[in-house]
Amino acid sequence: MQLYALGLNHHTAPLAIREQVAFASGCLDRALRDLTDGPAVREAAILSTCNRTELYFASDAPQYAADWLARFHRLPPDDISPYLYSHPEREAVRHVFRVASGLDSMVLGEPQILGQVKDAVHKAEEAGTLGALLHRLFQSAFAAAKEVRSTTAIGANIVSMAAAAVHLAERVFERIGDQHVLFIGAGEMIELCVAHFAGEKPRSITIANRTGARAHTLAERFGVQTLGMEALAEALPKFDIVVSCTASPLPIVGLGMAERAVKARRHRPMVMVDLAVPRDIEPEVLGLDDVFLYTIDDLAQVVETGLESRQQAVVEAEDIIDGHVDGFLHWMQARDAVPAIRALRRYAESVREAELERALKLLARGGDPGHVLEALSHGLANKLMHGPTRYLSRAEDENRAEAGRIVRQLFNLSDRFR
Repeated sequence: MQLYALGLNHHTAPLAIREQVAFASGCLDRALRDLTDGPAVREAAILSTCNRTELYFASDAPQYAADWLARFHRLPPDDISPYLYSHPEREAVRHVFRVASGLDSMVLGEPQILGQVKDAVHKAEEAGTLGALLHRLFQSAFAAAKEVRSTTAIGANIVSMAAAAVHLAERVFERIGDQHVLFIGAGEMIELCVAHFAGEKPRSITIANRTGARAHTLAERFGVQTLGMEALAEALPKFDIVVSCTASPLPIVGLGMAERAVKARRHRPMVMVDLAVPRDIEPEVLGLDDVFLYTIDDLAQVVETGLESRQQAVVEAEDIIDGHVDGFLHWMQARDAVPAIRALRRYAESVREAELERALKLLARGGDPGHVLEALSHGLANKLMHGPTRYLSRAEDENRAEAGRIVRQLFNLSDRFR
């Protein structure tokens, strides 16, 4: 059976599709058992996060897993097939290693994904669907991720708007963990920002959006609160950090609203990050003494300074991963040779036993020990050489030279045996 990675992620599928194939934590055990209930899939693990749903499995029929994914979620296969990718063997191994190392994340180099992969492995172990192949795969992936994290600067530099927003907030507040954060909007940029700020574990996170359903969906995914836009002006003073990114043609936070918020806060500092174009926050807010307003241009400058060093770190990380991929594939190839090695040893043992039995019978009849040992050695040599000799003699003309090379390499024949 071959190793495969099959799924979809934020690169290939919009949120509306990702939502439909996500696995709730409580149903993973049932899903894993159902996926492996039959001969098509021997081992399996499922990684399901807000940005990806991926199946890692051993099978000779990868299409079965794609059909199963649609069937389990009660979806027509054609609804998700355009968004699916399927990586066999080497590509699958490399993909798993890149995912665990944070190279395939929405936030490049983010550390949370490694814990999510470890949780997926733990779930597969509990369900009894993690065999020797996947166990070794994930242990190798964790080793690769650890080396990437400890020897490169993959997580040290800021290369996303979301990371830049956190960085700029940290210039004002020493600890994001002590602050209350408000997000205005519920699009992909806000989703990315929520993920980044959530990693800092602030005291509270609230999402306000004109479409309540969209805000609630995002809030449920991250376990945060929602706020109606009509209550924004009244609630604004409660928040230390405000990040806004909507498609509104007019500002949402005006100078007057910001002034009232600052006054109610008794001039405690407030960070506002405006990622919208056109702007969600009136530029005049920047003139308020206790408000630190950053625009998308400010964030772009932070991102630009981190790109060069992060790009070099990515190159270094990819080299590390390639080395670990080669090591794992070498282990797989050696593992594939185990049955042949065992069969060869059983054959040699059967020849040895047969010749030994024959020699013992000759000795029991009073045969000369020297002659018996001579016959024993000849018998062993003839029988063990019978297979290679027949292989060489039956090789076709165009294949005879290659057959000779293989046999010489197999038996380590030097020139002195010519």
